[in-house]
Amino acid sequence: MLRPYRELAGVPHLPWLLLWSLVGRLHLTATPLAVSFLIAGWTGSYTLAGVVGGAMTLGVGVAGPLRGRTADRSPAGRLLLVTASGYGVGIALLGLLPAVLPGSAWPAAAAVAFLTGLFNPPVTAMTRAAFPRLATGSARQAVFTVEASMQEVMYIVGPSVAAVVVAVWNPRAALWLCGAFAVLGALGFGAAVRRAGLDEPVARQAGRSGRTLLANTPLVLALASALCMVASLVAIDLVIIAWARDQGSPGLAGVLAAVWGVGSVAGGLIAGGLSGRVRYARRVLLLALGVAPLVLVLPPVLEPSSVWVIGLVLGIGGMAIAPAIAAGNERISDLAPDERKTEAFGWMTTFTTAGSALALPVAGTLLDHSGPAAAAGASAAAALLAAVLASRVRERGAVPVG
Repeated sequence: MLRPYRELAGVPHLPWLLLWSLVGRLHLTATPLAVSFLIAGWTGSYTLAGVVGGAMTLGVGVAGPLRGRTADRSPAGRLLLVTASGYGVGIALLGLLPAVLPGSAWPAAAAVAFLTGLFNPPVTAMTRAAFPRLATGSARQAVFTVEASMQEVMYIVGPSVAAVVVAVWNPRAALWLCGAFAVLGALGFGAAVRRAGLDEPVARQAGRSGRTLLANTPLVLALASALCMVASLVAIDLVIIAWARDQGSPGLAGVLAAVWGVGSVAGGLIAGGLSGRVRYARRVLLLALGVAPLVLVLPPVLEPSSVWVIGLVLGIGGMAIAPAIAAGNERISDLAPDERKTEAFGWMTTFTTAGSALALPVAGTLLDHSGPAAAAGASAAAALLAAVLASRVRERGAVPVG
């Protein structure tokens, strides 16, 4: 079981590349919380905080394909330097606005947040595009799974760090710390890429047209499956928060989210140690089966509900998350042409951002009118749709575009 990890550790430059990519992405999970506290404290409105945070997320999603396309055609280090500089300036300015402007000027913060999102360093897309250039066979499968597992760790660590800084200092300090991580991580990742000999993009093959990657039907199906998976997971996040608030113990949300994340990490590490063919559709179906039991243990289906039972279901069901995400990332990498893999993962950013944007209002409406069980049911339906889409993705390797 440990053989894939031993092979992974033996791939030159790959451990450092993975480490720096994690540093460069830690801010992604912490920044929304810091922005929410900063803007809510400035304007007195969580709604406006959501608008500003949504503007930043929109910027990240809109520019995802463009940043990926640029990464496939220009040196990685130069692109990371430009985007990190723009992102750092944007975060610094966003933190200063509440100190120099009244709360009524919140539209300026929304504009700055959107522009900052446009400059988000494409560390995630570049990391996933680099894996096939360094690792093959079981080591390649393992690195996608480890990356997905570590991403789950970041969803636990990032918000926790931001919350501690907000509590000890203030939201501005938390936001600027997130910006510092983003800049440091992007520059460190760029240095790791250069040491690995991956700074220059893959040579474009003659005869390949410049048509959009969205003309690649199997790739679009895989991206749509990722959209549905993210929508399912985001809905469960909201369900956990709403249930905890209804119980009068908001702190339970953090505990349950941590249990869910630990389950995902454990499942990912176990899956990464297995050899053999990755069954993409099967892994996504297991994700859906892991979410579905929540419907049975939440109000109004089960009242009163038990935090112990919910935690047990989340812990066991969470074990399917990282393996499913890793399988999806690996399949997208397989389907994208070698010289356009970063662009493909840029499109994945756009699709998953759309999934989150679609899930939040749907889950929120169901929570308001039907209760947590209904929202969990919608999450299970989204995960099941993801499995159906995954089952229709062809098994073969990279498909040329055009």
